[in-house]
Order: sequence, then structure tokens, then C-alpha cells
Amino acid sequence: ADRRQRQMCIRDRVNVAIRLLAWQYERNRQPLPERELLERHARQLVDDAHRIARERGVNVLAILKQMVAQGRRK
Repeated sequence: ADRRQRQMCIRDRVNVAIRLLAWQYERNRQPLPERELLERHARQLVDDAHRIARERGVNVLAILKQMVAQGRRK
């Protein structure tokens, strides 16, 4: 049950990251990339945000917002 909850939480964060990325693309008047690429970027952002949160003890969502705002897309 605990593992399932973690997976759901990560999936939720990836979905939030996708929405943040899509918003950023729209804001910059750039075309939205294909869904698969957007998901890949979102997963990478979530992975990076989790790593940073572990190192700094900061909220993952706050890190995601900051990373997207800075245009940190790999």
C-alpha cells in the first residue's frame, strides 16, 4: 500500500509538472511539444526536484515551480 501511495504521489507531481510546463510554453507563445516529450521533461523535473528537496529540505512543488519558471528543461 505504501509503495502504491508513493507511485500515485509521483504520478500526481508529474501531472502538475506537465501543467506547469504547458503553462510556461503558452506564456512564452511557444508551440507545445508532443505529449511524450512533455511527459519526459516533466518526469525529469520531478526527479530533479526530489533530489534537490532531499538535499535542501525544501518542498518539491515549490522547487518544480521554480525550475519551470527558470526554464530548466532537459
